[in-house]
Amino acid sequence: MRIAMIGTGYVGLVSGACLSEFGHEVVCVDKDAGKVASLRAGGIPIFEPGLDEVVAANVKAGRLSFETDIAAAVKGASAVFIAVGTPSRRGDGHADLTYVFAAAEEIATSLTNYAVVVTKSTVPVGTSRKVEEIIRKANAKAEFDMASNPEFLREGSAIEDFRRPDRVVVGCDTDKAREVMREVYRPLYISETPIVFTSRETSELIKYAANAFLATKITFINEMATLCEKVGGDVQDVARGIGLDGRIGSKFLHAGPGFGGSCFPKDTLALVKTARGMGAPSQIVEAVVAVNDARKVEMAKKIETAFGGVKGKTVAVLGLTFKPNTDDMRDSPSLVIVPHLQAAGATVRAYDPEGRKEASKHLTLDYCDNAYQALDGADGVVILTEWNEFRALDLAKVKTLLKKPLMVDLRNIYRPAQMAQAGFRYISVGRADAGT
Repeated sequence: MRIAMIGTGYVGLVSGACLSEFGHEVVCVDKDAGKVASLRAGGIPIFEPGLDEVVAANVKAGRLSFETDIAAAVKGASAVFIAVGTPSRRGDGHADLTYVFAAAEEIATSLTNYAVVVTKSTVPVGTSRKVEEIIRKANAKAEFDMASNPEFLREGSAIEDFRRPDRVVVGCDTDKAREVMREVYRPLYISETPIVFTSRETSELIKYAANAFLATKITFINEMATLCEKVGGDVQDVARGIGLDGRIGSKFLHAGPGFGGSCFPKDTLALVKTARGMGAPSQIVEAVVAVNDARKVEMAKKIETAFGGVKGKTVAVLGLTFKPNTDDMRDSPSLVIVPHLQAAGATVRAYDPEGRKEASKHLTLDYCDNAYQALDGADGVVILTEWNEFRALDLAKVKTLLKKPLMVDLRNIYRPAQMAQAGFRYISVGRADAGT
């Protein structure tokens, strides 16, 4: 099957590469000629473990190619995926559909045969209908059906998520469209992946509802962490105790500095705006958005308190991206915490294994080449992102490098008793402080 993927961002590039791995002929389209040239030369614009290998293998096999011309990509395609960005619109928080609608216009004039046009981007309920209207208005003779096929990829593990998804959700209205989409995902039948067919509106809502629910779990355990600190509880034991309940589950019950990334902040806000606009406000999700925003400020203040004030002090920060195994800085807690510390008079030195390039677009600070360089001469260290290489630091070396043996671990990757034994004053999230 020939597939056109409009957009080579995170969703488009990962989806296109993985679909080509399934055996389809995939053409990925981007307006940026420089980006396309780089992709053709083997350059990967994002950090995602394993993506470079999948792209290279399928380009070599002739199943994956890159284009700037939508018409060339769409010609002969059985499915045309729209996978462009839908950032939060400035001013009101609604999803900005400018790129989606622009892609629809170009697809309309490029369709020469029957195809299923698929919204892969995360879009508000009703967007698929609007895209259909745009295409029919621009090309009344176009033969096509619409489908909604939201992605559920986790940054850092996106390749395996695509290969072995929990489910595939497809919203469409015709048997012909369903057959095309079944063929797109036919390789997954081998692993008995459930394919959930729904209406388009339901499919669009499933994506937002799923992300809002997961964001709620994170926010809930963060609030329990604060309560644990007040009553002498241990949030990790609380998470384990409730997570073993099959009705709750253990995933997304990890206390920390608040959620960030390309999905949760944007999607929860878009759902809030959509729900209010439809006269069915989601008060739970509204609370999640507010609590998560406040959480990041609270964590900055927690660091200040741990340091006994940060004015005139050097704070070593390990990790800047919103999560490990990605270079994504979008809505990362560091974008709130670091400026707060700087405004309070701190000098911030930071190291992130992959995020330096993206972080430097947003944060002005002293960037270091490794963790120990960041620690050297600092008044204490803060762990903001749980990269694997931070899980087994040489604590004896860390202690000699720091002016004071102080660690604020906002990801709970060390054990309080271990840190106390190593001679550290150790502050984590939702657990008793350790050391003196």
